[in-house]
Amino acid sequence: MKRIFYAGLLTAIVVLPACVTINIYFPAAAAEKAADKIIDEVWQIKKGEQKPVDQPADQPAQGK
Repeated sequence: MKRIFYAGLLTAIVVLPACVTINIYFPAAAAEKAADKIIDEVWQIKKGEQKPVDQPADQPAQGK
């Protein structure tokens, strides 16, 4: 009988935390603005108009 009890208790301990959902809400305007900024940066880098952010402007780009 104890074996069944412990099996049920173990099952409850494993299953119940799996049902927890964590919701994180971001302001829609801020998220949209950030997405637009990232998209603009990606398009500029593809066109070769902007150097990567981590490279200083006074250093020439190293060729591939």
